[in-house]
Amino acid sequence: MAQLFPRSANTIIRTAVIGAPLFFGTAVFAAFVAFWSPYNTDVGKPRHQPVPFSHAHHVGGLGLDCRYCHTGVESSAFAGIPPTETCMTCHSQIWKDAPVLEPVRESWATGKPLHWTRVHQLPDYVFFNHSIHIKNGVACQSCHGRVDEMPLMAKSENLMMRWCLNCHHSPENRLRPPGEVFAMKDVNEPERDLDPRRALLSKSQTVRLEDCSTCHR
Repeated sequence: MAQLFPRSANTIIRTAVIGAPLFFGTAVFAAFVAFWSPYNTDVGKPRHQPVPFSHAHHVGGLGLDCRYCHTGVESSAFAGIPPTETCMTCHSQIWKDAPVLEPVRESWATGKPLHWTRVHQLPDYVFFNHSIHIKNGVACQSCHGRVDEMPLMAKSENLMMRWCLNCHHSPENRLRPPGEVFAMKDVNEPERDLDPRRALLSKSQTVRLEDCSTCHR
């Protein structure tokens, strides 16, 4: 009986048996890396803004408190974007003729608000309330990073569900006394400093922090 398949068929089959899983595994790994990379999460990538506002200058250099511009962060679900009036409180007196601030002056003159690009944007199906986190001692830096060192604002965390759950699982690693919530410094302190933070945690409701309904309503 004549041979149905050429001898090269053995080599082709062996290559396929070994190569297919390798190709599939490589593709899955590459997709995983791409999903968590800054290309997809935008971590570390400054967003284009109508005015190149520098947190490093205003917060790190001048020492402005977060609440000066983000007035609703302690009482509202949203931190809020400052109106042009807030900018002109200072810039009607200093740097009032700087070319870079022309969009601010035009907004002030015309009454048309500046259209700032949001850096931290959560999906509509995610419920997040700034005031709850601030009230329970979660520092601004925990989510927004060292904004006092950012010439241009960018995400420091990916804000993915896994990142949120890591914090909700062990919130004591993120908590501070109320007077230090807005301070720009390292959050993760030595283990010996965990006890007072655990005491802060006992004052808040933590039973449902990892329930789906906490963030998805």
